[in-house]
Amino acid sequence: MIEKVINLEGVSLVDFLGVENENIKEISTAFPKSKIISRGNEIRIQGTGPEIIKINNAFNELLAHYKKYGKVTTDNVLDYIETNVSKEQADLKDEIILYGAKGVAIRPKTANQKTLVETASKNDMVFAIGPAGTGKTYVAVALAVKALKNKQVRRIIISRPAVEAGENLGFLPGDLKEKVDPYLRPIYDALDDMIPSEKLNFYLENRIIEIAPLAYMRGRTLNNAFILLDEAQNTTPMQMKMFLTRMGAESQMIVTGDTSQIDLPRKVKSGLLEATTILRGIEGIGIIQLSGKDVIRHRLVKNIIAAYKDAADEGVTEVPENNNSQ
Repeated sequence: MIEKVINLEGVSLVDFLGVENENIKEISTAFPKSKIISRGNEIRIQGTGPEIIKINNAFNELLAHYKKYGKVTTDNVLDYIETNVSKEQADLKDEIILYGAKGVAIRPKTANQKTLVETASKNDMVFAIGPAGTGKTYVAVALAVKALKNKQVRRIIISRPAVEAGENLGFLPGDLKEKVDPYLRPIYDALDDMIPSEKLNFYLENRIIEIAPLAYMRGRTLNNAFILLDEAQNTTPMQMKMFLTRMGAESQMIVTGDTSQIDLPRKVKSGLLEATTILRGIEGIGIIQLSGKDVIRHRLVKNIIAAYKDAADEGVTEVPENNNSQ
């Protein structure tokens, strides 16, 4: 690993780096294989030679902007990144998974999403773990739809554990499907992007695409299928073992989850955590870890995830009681 130091003497750090180093965070996102550290008036870049050159060029361009206008905004940084795309991002443009319902190309948007696609092409079972907004579920659904369209599988089976995260299903109106559907809404939204509505309805009505709670998987053998388990952090060890052993001949499986959002009772261990520990290293099973750098929602989501992670690392997990008198 190579290190490059950039000196910022005579530069207003808040005007150049942004509030809470927001500008550095955006550059770090564009170059996920390198580490960028701000200490006082120095910026340290650690990574490979070719990428360090690109990052150094970026800072030189932004310094020139600062000297001319006295300030660098996040929009200036994003404009630079968009205009001068890194090699990793340029590669992503050619990595189309499939064309969606409206002809829009669906492709990985980060280096780790691309790694997820590549890992799924080499392994029959893949675990994709990462925080909210990293696109792990969306990419997994896209890979399933691609496999169906290419006739690599005959059906898609998607499941989620119906964990009542602070809500009680029993008080919701309707039958079991109507009670559970809100938990599966992100899956339906992804499918809507990828398959025309009439065709999607046909697939759902004829069980070519099946979306069901985890409990419905017990006792089944899932042959010639692309199988997806979402929100897997909320499975118990017994449920996870049950689901993984449903996998039949000519099938592929992707398991996604966010280990920072486990809604199980305190003393119940997450099946996802256990499975990735027990199964790590087995040939044919891939495990991908996505991070806050892969978040593709509003830029504030990255900061929110980082803040919660820092609080957890520091043990600040309890909210102080409100002692205000009424």
